[in-house]
Amino acid sequence: MGIQGLMSFVSSNSNFFHDLQMKNTKVIIDGNNLYHKLYFDSGLDLVHGGDYDTFTDVLNKFFGSLAICNIQAYVVFDGGCDISDKKLETQKQRFRDKIKMAESLSNGRGGSVLPLLVREVHIQVLKKLQVPFVQSFAEADREIVALANLWNCPVLTFDSDFCIFDIKAGYCPQNSFQWKNIVSLKAHHERYISARCFSVQRFCEYFNNLNMSLLPLFAALMGNDYINLSALETFFSSVHLPSGNSSHGGRKHARICGLLNWLSGFADVEEAMDNVLKYLRLKDRDSVRQLLYSAMEEYSLCDTVNLEHYFQRGSYVSPTAVKLNLPDWVQQALARGELSPLLSDALVLRRVFLHVQVEDIKRPSAHFITQPIRKVIYAILFNIFQNSKQGPQGNKQPHQLFVVEYDRLVSSVRRSTVEISVPSGDFSDVLSLNKLPELPLVTSLNLLLGAIELKMDDLESVPPSHQLLVAIVCYWIRHADPKVKLHHFKALLMGIIYEETYNVLDKPELQGDGIKLVCEQMTRIKLEGAQQRRLDWEDLHILCQWQCCLQMFMHFNQLLSMPLPEPDITRIYNGSIVYHLTQKIKSSSTAEDLFKPCPPLEKLYQDCIHAVMSIIPQGCFQSRTKPASRKSKKKVKTGKSVVNTKVCTTMENSAQCRLSNRFADLLLED
Repeated sequence: MGIQGLMSFVSSNSNFFHDLQMKNTKVIIDGNNLYHKLYFDSGLDLVHGGDYDTFTDVLNKFFGSLAICNIQAYVVFDGGCDISDKKLETQKQRFRDKIKMAESLSNGRGGSVLPLLVREVHIQVLKKLQVPFVQSFAEADREIVALANLWNCPVLTFDSDFCIFDIKAGYCPQNSFQWKNIVSLKAHHERYISARCFSVQRFCEYFNNLNMSLLPLFAALMGNDYINLSALETFFSSVHLPSGNSSHGGRKHARICGLLNWLSGFADVEEAMDNVLKYLRLKDRDSVRQLLYSAMEEYSLCDTVNLEHYFQRGSYVSPTAVKLNLPDWVQQALARGELSPLLSDALVLRRVFLHVQVEDIKRPSAHFITQPIRKVIYAILFNIFQNSKQGPQGNKQPHQLFVVEYDRLVSSVRRSTVEISVPSGDFSDVLSLNKLPELPLVTSLNLLLGAIELKMDDLESVPPSHQLLVAIVCYWIRHADPKVKLHHFKALLMGIIYEETYNVLDKPELQGDGIKLVCEQMTRIKLEGAQQRRLDWEDLHILCQWQCCLQMFMHFNQLLSMPLPEPDITRIYNGSIVYHLTQKIKSSSTAEDLFKPCPPLEKLYQDCIHAVMSIIPQGCFQSRTKPASRKSKKKVKTGKSVVNTKVCTTMENSAQCRLSNRFADLLLED
């Protein structure tokens, strides 16, 4: 994020900071930066699908440390992508980089790719802890700064863009925030967290009293997320930058230091801009000037959302969302984290980036399994705008609509255009945008379960808290490619049940030595699994598809105002545990006896198996009698038809047929 090299440059000079004892204060936290930094710094699993339970523990300890020091946290998340498309090329490049890092991780080398559900886990933890948070409509930097200055409190993040803003109480880089080492003041009976606080005033004073208004131009010239012009290299190759005092960091730090010293010789932005452009060709000057000013606007605090109003009264109004003609309930649901930014990107930009995972790069992306579900989601969103005759930009919509999806193809970026057929006729009246939250429960359930090819009767024997989870498992079993085997299914259920013991350990029936033996056996399986260096790519890919199903059905459930209770993903899935259980069950017939020492868990496990087996078609886990050739199409039998799972073609075509039929059935049932 931000300006490349600036954070390391700033961190290397103590003159820009003052020490801070953080206590008895509010602090504004960059939510996206926090979950990235905490997950990566905690050494958690990056390969097998995520240690979400351990990450939950880390988050609990972090916010517990803040509470001990009477620090009131307010967390602000980025929302959807920038609607101006100024960052699109940067987003594409970052997407390429993540694919390369995922490939590197899969080969046993380094990389930093978050597991799929980290953001969702973070939001659920904040809700449980009752930590105030908001999800902005787009990027949140300016809203964070505006709120911090209004409350005169520091900002906690690790984004170099915050070195450009004038934050009254300063910016605390997260790598200097010693939240694990709380210091006690015995005389005052208080505790504090040591931190370093960056001061933009000190920064400018160090560079010959640089005019602070020139910092956005400095950021644009160095190349931030919004600009990376090759024409600027002409400027850097022609201008004579003063030699700085930077002895570390190589050419990047030398350029930063030299540019800041050079800019300090100008009184204002106009003078500095003219002196930049004179080094460029005449034909490039006007376009470069326009691009530089456009990039500098991202550091202006005008026209930002009043987050104080949201945190005090719960009302969120984004000027951008208002211009796009989005209803109030959409804005509020996005702000509360009850709608995914992926949905707002699809709705507003007709473009989504699907999260990169560590998976089998030789196979189609794991996200293909949920493309039929995404098509239903897109159809609902676009039918809404079709009904109003106005799109988010205020233009009339054609009957045929498209969403561009960026995904992985082998180790490259795959850009695909997904055509969405929006039903016409009476269906438009059922799903108008303003009334979507008011849909009858039966309608919402029919939409949700119809996408999974289930009915509510199928889930009657399942406790309400687990109905969505069981439904997702059934969809995964029927549509995964490669085919889900019995050991995958059993390992997943065992992992879910084991993780849920966190929430029920205080129950009397789970007291005693039985649960201790279960935990000891699971710890042993984890340790044995951690020693295995070689990955089973088929198992890993199948489990990646499970996470894709879980994430997308949670988004779908949220869009429909949660007709089924949302699963607690902080305690139901640990990717490395399920992966290691899969290996154990394949190699040992006794691995399935894990819950035998604790009869209540054993009964729950058997009940879950029975519930799923009673729903899925018979023979789902039977081995094929003949191996399928590479060129032949693999087929999975369902209750009524044969569904072709050759993902690149048939999933899209069959989704269209099921989509219109499902909507017709919905109207009949209502």
